[in-house]
Amino acid sequence: MEIERLYALFRNSVGVTTDSRTVNKGEIFFALKGPSHDGNRHAVTALNAGALAAVVDDPTLIGERIIVVDDVLETMAALAACHRHRLQMPVIGVTGTNGKTTTKELLTAVLSKQGRVHSTPGNFNNHIGVPLTLLSAPDDAVFLVVEMGANHMGEIAALCATAMPTHGIITNIGTAHIEGFGSFENVRKAKSELYQSLKSTGGTIIYNDANPILSGMAAGISHAVPYSAPRGHSFRAVPDEEEGMLLRIRAEIDDTEYRFATGLFGLYNIDNVRAAMAAGLLFDIPAEEIIDAVSSYRPANNRSQVTETGRNTVIRDAYNANPSSMEKSIASFATLKADKKMVILGDMLELGSESVPGHAAVIRQLRQLGDIKTVLIGPHFREAAVEFPATLFGSSEAAAEWLRSESPEGYTILVKGSRGMMLEKVYPLL
Repeated sequence: MEIERLYALFRNSVGVTTDSRTVNKGEIFFALKGPSHDGNRHAVTALNAGALAAVVDDPTLIGERIIVVDDVLETMAALAACHRHRLQMPVIGVTGTNGKTTTKELLTAVLSKQGRVHSTPGNFNNHIGVPLTLLSAPDDAVFLVVEMGANHMGEIAALCATAMPTHGIITNIGTAHIEGFGSFENVRKAKSELYQSLKSTGGTIIYNDANPILSGMAAGISHAVPYSAPRGHSFRAVPDEEEGMLLRIRAEIDDTEYRFATGLFGLYNIDNVRAAMAAGLLFDIPAEEIIDAVSSYRPANNRSQVTETGRNTVIRDAYNANPSSMEKSIASFATLKADKKMVILGDMLELGSESVPGHAAVIRQLRQLGDIKTVLIGPHFREAAVEFPATLFGSSEAAAEWLRSESPEGYTILVKGSRGMMLEKVYPLL
C-alpha cells in the first residue's frame, strides 16, 4: 500500500498500536517483530479485538483488513514521517548521555505554559518509540518534545529523519552505552547527529555554553543559541548555596534575581533545569511562569526522586547509570547532612571495555566518603570491591532478602544502578 493511502486510513483511525493485548477499537495494529516475538502471529487477534487494520510483513496472511508490506517497522517510521510533515508546531529533539528524560519532562512543564505539549511518553526514545510518539501527536498541540536515545552510530540521524526536529538540545556527552559505540569519540559523533540534522535544515540548536564539548560542537553553526543568551535575554542559573535534600536554584534573568526550590535531588540536575529554562525564554515564556513550572515539577520513575518511607529517606535514582551519572549522584549524596547514610549501588551495564575502570572509579570515590554504609549489587562491583568494606550481593533479590532481615531505619539512602539490575526490588524493604 502506498504511504499516502495508509496515511488516509490513519487519519480515519483512532491511532496506532503495536500490542495486540491492549488494542482499542479503531486503532491500526503494526505487527512488529522482536528477538522473542513476532507480531504477525497476533494480527488476527488484534483484528478480532476491533483493530481497524493490521499492517504485517508476512505474505501468507490474507484478509480484507490486512495490509502486507515489505517491512512493518520501516512502514511505521514512514507513516510517522508523513504525519510529521503535516504538523506545524515546533519540534524539539532532546538527546544526550544523561538527563534526557528529566530535561524532556522539565521542558514539557515549561512549554505547557503556552499551551498543549505532546512529548515522548516514559523513555520511548528509540526507533519504535519515536514513530509512536509522532503518530500519537494531537492536532492541537503547540509543541512536540521528542526524546532520542541511541546505542550505535547513525541511530540519532535516523530518528531525526523521522521526527524532523526544528530545535535540538544535547544534554551532555558521557560514556553510557559505550559498548555499542566503541569509544567516547564515537559517543560524541553519535550525539552530534542531532546538531548536524538541524544544521542541514536550518533548525535551531539550544546548547550549554558552559560545557566546552557542546560549545565546540556548536561552533560554526549559524542557528546556535547558548543557554546564557536565549532570544536576547541574559540568563544564568547556579545551585543555591542553601543546604537541603533537594536542589535549590539561584537564577538571574535580565538582571533580576530569582531564588527557588525544585523537587529534584542532585546538583547535577542544574544543567537539566538550565536547558528547560533557556528554551522557555527562547519561546518567550515569562520568567515567573518558567520558574513556577520548574519548581512545581516532581520527578517519577526512579529519576532523582526523593521518598519518605516512614523509616528512611530514600533517593531513587536507579532508572539508569553510567560512570558520569554515578559519580555525580554520589558526589551530591556526599554533601547531604544526615546522621546515618547508606548507598545501594547496582552494576553499570553496557560499558564494554570501560566496565572495569568505570566500576573501579566508583570504588575509589566511595573510599573518600568516610562512614557511609555501602551495599553493592552485581558481579562488576563484586570484582571491583576487593578489600573494600562493602556488603556484596549478586542480585537485587539477594539484597532484598538481606534488607528484609536487617530492616534499616533512620537512614538517608541513595539507590542507583542500571535499569537491568532491577533495583526497584529493594524499595519495599526500605
